[in-house]
This record gives sequence, structure tokens and C-alpha cells, in this order.
Amino acid sequence: MGNAKTVLFLSNHFITLYAFRRELIERLLARGHRVVLSMPADEQNAYFENLGCEIIDTPMSRRGLNPLEDLKLLRRYKEIMLAVQPDIIFSYTSKPDIYGSMASNALGFKQVCNITGRGNALAYDNLLAATVRALYRASIRNCYKVFFQNADDRDYFLRHGIVKENWALIPGSGVNLKQHTLAPMPDDGEIRFLYVGRIMRVKGIDQLLDCAVAVRRRHPNTRFYLAGWIEQDEYKDKLARYQEQGYIEYLGFQKDVDAWIRRCHCTVLPSHGGEGVPNAVLESAAAGRACIVSDVPGSRDAVEDGVTGYLFEAGSSAALIEKAERFLALTRAERERMGLAGHEKAAREFDRELVIDAYLREVEA
Repeated sequence: MGNAKTVLFLSNHFITLYAFRRELIERLLARGHRVVLSMPADEQNAYFENLGCEIIDTPMSRRGLNPLEDLKLLRRYKEIMLAVQPDIIFSYTSKPDIYGSMASNALGFKQVCNITGRGNALAYDNLLAATVRALYRASIRNCYKVFFQNADDRDYFLRHGIVKENWALIPGSGVNLKQHTLAPMPDDGEIRFLYVGRIMRVKGIDQLLDCAVAVRRRHPNTRFYLAGWIEQDEYKDKLARYQEQGYIEYLGFQKDVDAWIRRCHCTVLPSHGGEGVPNAVLESAAAGRACIVSDVPGSRDAVEDGVTGYLFEAGSSAALIEKAERFLALTRAERERMGLAGHEKAAREFDRELVIDAYLREVEA
């Protein structure tokens, strides 16, 4: 195309681009734009190099606040922007949003931040949350635009004076409906529940384990699978113990989670908060699977209670167990109807094409 732009992506990990922004990057390249990706070194980064992207190694600690390390990241972003001279910058997750915006604001570049959920740092109202809010206020408040994935997060950022009128609402990261297609519900005498996400307290892992114990004791024909990397070391021994006792099966990180979604009947996300719109829930719904999720911002956007799955009180094992029991009491036909309703909602409200179009409008405006 005649009006090719240079688009710079700031990311904290290969997987956040591969899983959620791959189609956007492919579309930008196909339309003749130059695409530069700033992210930590990873052997998998070659995937994007082979597509035609330029990769800039950008070391960072994804979690925690270390002033010296974060100052290095800010300096690195300034160096990258001056070298690349991007027409527009897209950033994802807190550190690329915050320190990227500080750099782009100082240098006069146009940056679109994506709030992929409030995250763990803002899940509780404490000193850490106050510090992170101050950092956001000093950065994204003055950036070109902020994309929110749900209205609750937008309202939170507005209420705390973190953004002005420089925001827009998009349907999460969207779900690829060509990749995640409607699949028949398994019918082999077992009912299988699946959790996909990081293994950490704020994701509700303790409530999920309580649920697995209670339900498996009463319903031996059930299984609970957990897929995702362990973020908090305390869960290494705990998961091993629960697996040894026969309550769960820990799958580790799974690159092809779609195969597990299809193998199961229901996806469970007992998060305490901090979600954007959870992709595991959207992908499960697209495949025609019911979802049981805690009633928190982002998660509640993806599930219609009693129709496409169930909402329950965050942090309550008893509430989660009650919803799992309710799902088990459904007939096969009722479970299928619930899954189909979820598929229709995902297709209607969360098609990834809607998200790609929003980004392309920013690039080609």
C-alpha cells in the first residue's frame, strides 16, 4: 500500500503477542506496514521474524516494582523509539503501558495502551495499588489513547483520575472464531472441568482446589484439569499433593489449550479480579463449552448467568462448589444448550475481527 506506517509493539512476553495479537500483526504486514516488536528474548520470537517482523530484545521483569530495573526499561524504550521512529505504538500489560507511555510522552510519539485487566497489583486496595495508580497517572493519563477491555476497568481508571477522555472500549482481545470453532460436547460418562491460567492465589486456585475435593468425593465420574504455569512457588507442592490424592490433574503450560477445551465440558475461572475479558473463557465459549466464573469485572462480561454458564461470589469455595453441582445436575441436552448459547454470545460480541478493525483504524487514520 502507498501509505505504509511503522508500527511498534511493546510487550512483556512472546505469548501475549502470539496468543492474542498474532492476527493483527499478520494483517498489518499483509497491508504493507513495517512491524517492530519490542519484547524479552525468547527462542519462540523466531515465529514473528519469519513472518517479516523486526524484533528488538527488551529485557524486563514482568512482576514487581524495582526502581533501578524499571528506570533501565524506561531508558531502553526511549532508545528504541528514537531508533525505530514509529508512526504509532501499541502496548500491552502494565509495564509496557506505563514506561512506554512515559517514553513516548517525553519524545512526542503516538501510543495506544491496552489495559488487559487491572492485574494483581490493583486487585487489592493497599500501598502497592496506590503506587501503581500513581505510576499510571504519571504515564497513560497523557498518552494518545487507552483501550479498555471492560467498562468496570474504564470506570475504575476514570474514578481515580488515571485517564481523561483519551479512552475507547473494545471487546477484550477478542476470540478467533476460525480457530476456536463449535465442537460436539463429549459423551463418555465423565464430566470434565478445566482451568486455564496462571497458578496463583489471586486467580482463585485455592477455591478451585476446594471445589475439586468436594465434587470428586461426591461425583467420582468427574475430573478437574489445571493448565498454566506456576507463578507462586507455594503451589508446586500443593498441586503435587492434590494430584497424588486423585483430586486434580495438573497439565503444566499448554500451548494448544484448544484440544483440552474440546475434551472438557466446562471451563472454570475463579479469579478474585484483575481480568480484562478472559481469553480462556472466550475460547471455551466459542467451542461451545459452558463457563463457571467469579462475578468480577471482565469475567462477568463474558458469561450470561444461567444461560451460557454461571457466576459465583469471588473467593467463596462454597459458592463455586454449588455452581459446579448445579452444572452436574443438568441433562446432556441442557449442557449442550448452555454451550451453544455461549458460542453465539462469543460470535456476536467478541469476534477478534472487531478488535483488529479498531487497531487498523488507529494505524491507518
